[in-house]
Amino acid sequence: MAIIDDAVAWRDADPDPDTRQELTELIEATDSPDPERSRPAVDEIERAFAGPLQFGTAGLRGRLGPGPGRMNRVVVTQAAAGFARWLTEQGLAGGKVIVGYDARHKSAEFALDTAQVFAGAGFEVLLTDEPTPTPVVVFGIQHYGCVAGVVVTASHNPPADNGYKVYLGDGSQIVPPTDAQIAAHIADVAQGAWATLPRSEARIVVGDDLRAAYVARLQQIIPAESPKDLVWVHTAMHGVGARVVRESAAALGFPKPVEVAEQSAPDPDFPTVAFPNPEEKGAIDLALSLASHEDADVVIANDPDADRCAVAAKVDGQWRMLTGDELGSLLGDDAIRRGVPGTFANSVVSSTLLGTMARAAGRDHTTTLTGFKWIGRVPDLAFGYEEAIGYCCDSRAVPDKDGISAAMTVLRIVGELKAEGRTLSHRLDDIARTHGLHATSQLAVRVEELSIIADAMARLRGNPPATLLGDPVVVTDLALGKSDLPPTDGIELTGDRLHVVARPSGTEPKLKCYLEVRMPPADDVRAARAEAADLLAELRREMAEALGVDA
Repeated sequence: MAIIDDAVAWRDADPDPDTRQELTELIEATDSPDPERSRPAVDEIERAFAGPLQFGTAGLRGRLGPGPGRMNRVVVTQAAAGFARWLTEQGLAGGKVIVGYDARHKSAEFALDTAQVFAGAGFEVLLTDEPTPTPVVVFGIQHYGCVAGVVVTASHNPPADNGYKVYLGDGSQIVPPTDAQIAAHIADVAQGAWATLPRSEARIVVGDDLRAAYVARLQQIIPAESPKDLVWVHTAMHGVGARVVRESAAALGFPKPVEVAEQSAPDPDFPTVAFPNPEEKGAIDLALSLASHEDADVVIANDPDADRCAVAAKVDGQWRMLTGDELGSLLGDDAIRRGVPGTFANSVVSSTLLGTMARAAGRDHTTTLTGFKWIGRVPDLAFGYEEAIGYCCDSRAVPDKDGISAAMTVLRIVGELKAEGRTLSHRLDDIARTHGLHATSQLAVRVEELSIIADAMARLRGNPPATLLGDPVVVTDLALGKSDLPPTDGIELTGDRLHVVARPSGTEPKLKCYLEVRMPPADDVRAARAEAADLLAELRREMAEALGVDA
C-alpha cells in the first residue's frame, strides 16, 4: 500500500522519538489479522497522510501526531524554513526574529526547532526563556526591532492540538497573499532535503527583560492615580498567563489576585476543564465559586496563551460571565470616555453596538473581517475587539488581541466604578439606556466531519429565510464581498432589530452563527434583557432550521 510506504519513509526521517514510536505502532497494527486493530490504524494513517496541514492566515493549527497532516517537529521545521525563505525574499535576511511558546505538549521542542532553523538561515534569534503569553511575545517584536515573530501555541484549542502563529515586523498577523506566498515556500522545503537544513544554536534568550518592558508599557497606559480598592479573582485556565498577570497587577498597584489554585499553573492536559476556553460552558465555574466565597468585585479569566480575556460580574444580582460583546462595549465605552484618539473597530461577527456608540460620540468606526489579522491592521486603531473575547487596548505596542492589558484595563474600570459606589452592571445599564440594549448569543455546532459545515452553508445560501423574528431581512453573501469588506466565507442577515452572521470557524471544526437582537432604549433594562433573551432563543431556533442543524 503506497500510503504505508509514505508512512515508513516519514518515520525513518522523523527526528522525534515520540511520533516515530507512534507511527511505528500504527504501521505494525496495519498488518494485524484483527480488523478491529488494523482498520483504525489504516484510517489514522490515511487521515495523517491525506495531505499537508494547511498554512493560512492563522499559521498552522492541528492535532499533534506523525504525518504531514498533523502538528509535529517535521511540519514545524518545514514551516520555519519556509517562513525564513520568505523573509529572505523580502530583503530581511539577517534580521532579528523572536520565538515564543506556550506550555502545551511539544511547544518547547517546536520553538527550539524554529530557533535552530532560523539561526541556521542567518537570522538573529531571540528565544523566550520559558512558556510566555502570546501578547508579551508580540510586544517583543517591535520592542526589540524584529523583522518577524513566531509563537508556538494552539491558544484555547483542546489538549491534543498545537499550533504555529507567525507575525510580521510591525507585530501584525499575516493576511493574503502573504499566507499563500509563505505556504509555497513551505511546500518547496517539504519537497527538498529538509532533514539536512542548516541549524545553529546561536540565539539570545529573553525573559525578565522582556516581561519587565511589557509591564513598563502597561504603566504608561494605566493611570497610576486610578482607584485600586477592589477584590478580584483570576484564573489562568491552566495556561501561561498567571506570572505576567501577577507582575502587572503589582506594578500597577492593584491588589493581588485571588487565584483559582487548581488552574493557575501551566498544565498541557487542562485537567479541570473539558475545553480550555473561558467561553465554554463550565470552564469558569471554579472561578465563579471562588468569587462568591470571597465576595469579589470581578472575575477575570485568560485563555491558555493569555491573548484573550473573559470577565464575570454580578448582573441583575447574579454572577455570570459577560459576553464578549458586553465586555467589548465596556472597554469601547471607556476608550470613548477617555478620548483615546483613533478609529474604533470590531469584526463583522461582533455586535453593532460599538459602531453605534462611536458614531454617537462623533468618532470613526470600521467593521473588519473576523480575526485580529484584520482588526490589528486598522490604521490608528483606538480600540478594537472581536466577540470571541479578544481585545486590543494598546494597538501601538501590541497590534493584536491582548488578554493581559485588557485585564488590567478592566481592573481600572472596576476600581473607578467601585469608588463611585457603582459596578460593571451599572455601566452596562447606562450603555443600554443610552444606546438601546444589544443582546448577542451564538449557535455553535462542533462537528467531526467538515462536510457538515459545507452542507449547512450551502443550504443557507440556496434557501435563505426571507424573514426572521417575523421581520424581513436583507441577505448578503459575504463570499461575494461588500463595499467595506473583502470576500469571506459567510452569510449576513440584517433586519431592523437583528443582525446575524453564519460562517465556519477559522480555528476549530465548528459552524458558528452569531446572533444579535436590538431593543430600543428603555429605563427597565432588566425587563429588556428578559425580552431579548426570549427573542434570541427564537432567533437561534429559526437559524438552526435554516442551516439544517440542531439548535
